[in-house]
Amino acid sequence: MTERIFINAVSATGDRINLSVSNGVITDIRCELPEHMPREIIDLQQRLVVPAFVDGHIHLDKSFVGDRWRPHRPAGSLRERMAIEKAELADARPVVERAHALIRQAASYGTLAMRSHVDVDATTGLNHLHAVMEAREKWRGLVDIELVAFPQAGVISCPGTADILEAALQDGVDVIGGIDPTTLDAAAEEQLDIVFGLADKYAVKIDIHLHEPGQQGIDQLQRIAQRTQALGLGGRVAVSHAYSLGDVSAHTLEGIARTLADAGVSIMTNAPGDRDFPPVLKLREAGVNVFAGNDNIRDAWWPYGNGDMLQRAMLIAYRSGFNTDEELGVAFEMVTQAAAKVVGLNGYALQPGHPATFLVIDAPNVAAAVAEATTRREIVRQGQFWTPEEQPPGDPQGLPS
Repeated sequence: MTERIFINAVSATGDRINLSVSNGVITDIRCELPEHMPREIIDLQQRLVVPAFVDGHIHLDKSFVGDRWRPHRPAGSLRERMAIEKAELADARPVVERAHALIRQAASYGTLAMRSHVDVDATTGLNHLHAVMEAREKWRGLVDIELVAFPQAGVISCPGTADILEAALQDGVDVIGGIDPTTLDAAAEEQLDIVFGLADKYAVKIDIHLHEPGQQGIDQLQRIAQRTQALGLGGRVAVSHAYSLGDVSAHTLEGIARTLADAGVSIMTNAPGDRDFPPVLKLREAGVNVFAGNDNIRDAWWPYGNGDMLQRAMLIAYRSGFNTDEELGVAFEMVTQAAAKVVGLNGYALQPGHPATFLVIDAPNVAAAVAEATTRREIVRQGQFWTPEEQPPGDPQGLPS
């Protein structure tokens, strides 16, 4: 029996719809009103209704959200940047507090699922991981958080990290990461042997940071695709950033796009402001799942970001030159369905039989929402309006609000 109905809602394409809800589940979506109306009627006043956002790539352990503002410090190399980060984090508030604050802020914009990369290496050990796990537990049932063991300092070049990665998997991490097998480790095959070997052993997914340029990056993608196919990991492997896809010829791009699509390797981009990035439409035309994430948010890497995935969709669209409604819809799909596919969310979509969890945005359609990146929105969770300002279960006294 229908308990409540949300009337005068607008679908992604701008069509008028009404959503019937019972026991927190969508029972019906239709243009016309039902013959028998429930007692509780919620008028959405022609606002857009869409699934909640999914952040496919975030670093909960690095952000200074929940801490003081820290001016950005320039660096001349990746190693120098990592050294600056360690120094900045050494006197920052505890990881669990900052992670908690960032989760709350992202949730306030409508992100109810995310994949977080967490630094693990021979010097950091599992300290960051255990802190983020603690923060994740406070939000269990409210925000789905998939964790990646991320060897930022390298796997081969930071001795002992392979053992730490395995320990992280034994602790229940969902995804194993990697990073620049050639430029950082100078040992592409050895790093990939470890990453894919552990993924196969523990039946987990893979997400590799790849910043390597040009043909070198393409060669790396070829290796990753080949190993993905060999182990039957299609749909369970992602490459984050993959800058090289944006700085090679059309012919090279066409070939590697087919390879990635055939292997079932997804590509994540956040449309970084200072360099080329994967051409979204060309990859999608080839059948590659391209998704998005905020990546770093107000940390030692850059001072930008607030956790809003709608703003991220706008930035991706802007940098990609998306102008048509269809193209703007692609940017929106990257922060919703495409990312949800990678994270593996069940029951994710606005359709009968799925949880009545969605966003209500002040926009006439999805294209307008992306173009404007409005902050005017409300969250409905299992049929009830919800705000993350409410203290989540398990939230101890003293954590930042």
